[in-house]
Amino acid sequence: MPEAATAAAERATIGDSEFDRDTALTRRAPGVYDIDLSAGWTIINAVNGGYLLAVLGRALGDALPHRDPFTISAHYLTASQPGPAVVRTDVVRTGRTLSTGQASLLQYDEEGNEIERIRVLASYGDLDSLPDDVRTTARPPVFPPLDQCFGPEDGPAPVDGSSAITDRLMLKLDPSTLGWALGQPSGKGEMRAWFGLKDGRDPDPLSLLLAVDALPPTAFEIGLRGWVPTVELTVHVRCRPAPGPLRVSITTRNLAGGFLEEDAEVWDSADRLVAQSRQLARARLT
Repeated sequence: MPEAATAAAERATIGDSEFDRDTALTRRAPGVYDIDLSAGWTIINAVNGGYLLAVLGRALGDALPHRDPFTISAHYLTASQPGPAVVRTDVVRTGRTLSTGQASLLQYDEEGNEIERIRVLASYGDLDSLPDDVRTTARPPVFPPLDQCFGPEDGPAPVDGSSAITDRLMLKLDPSTLGWALGQPSGKGEMRAWFGLKDGRDPDPLSLLLAVDALPPTAFEIGLRGWVPTVELTVHVRCRPAPGPLRVSITTRNLAGGFLEEDAEVWDSADRLVAQSRQLARARLT
């Protein structure tokens, strides 16, 4: 069998991917779920915020009568670590087209005390029921084709510590946003990349929650290095993505008082804006 055909035959499918296995929860009681957070989604010394948001998103999709996240806002209270965690959900309101719920992810300290890591509030609906009418001034980001962009395997690790998450992603960065990797940051606060899961699984609403927080921080192109921890992240899922790689564009316009914002757009292979997000992050200035 030709190599391309073999690779296609081995592509993971939605529901049968490492991402699906590592975000799967066990229902302990109504609204209460157990999970073992995988070390495979860590960056530096903490579990990636987008992966964690997908975990909470999956829990809410089970607890609420609607399955698709429309908007989800998360406050990151303390850094999550690989290992056991519990997710507790509450149904706030259910309606015909939207349901709203909240969820918290908790872990335990050495004495067995609960520590809340993340708290989210989200509204869910049915993306397939949305009308096709689109009126927008947004345009897909323009950057080179995938084979002319560069991934983590093409250069040295950008930060000290674990970068296990990069082994699970297909991430190819626009060369014009790679100045930081050459010691020549542009100062523009922009990051653009092709995004997918390394095992070939196609995107869905849950993986969009990962995509908005999977690129290197825009702070690198401003000239900063090191961990940029998320304080708050809000994601709007606009439609179910088409199969194929995504294009992610992230910009920062304002760094002040040690905090910066990141505005992300995610476009699918059909040139549709499938997700948007804004996050507030803490930047280390020294």
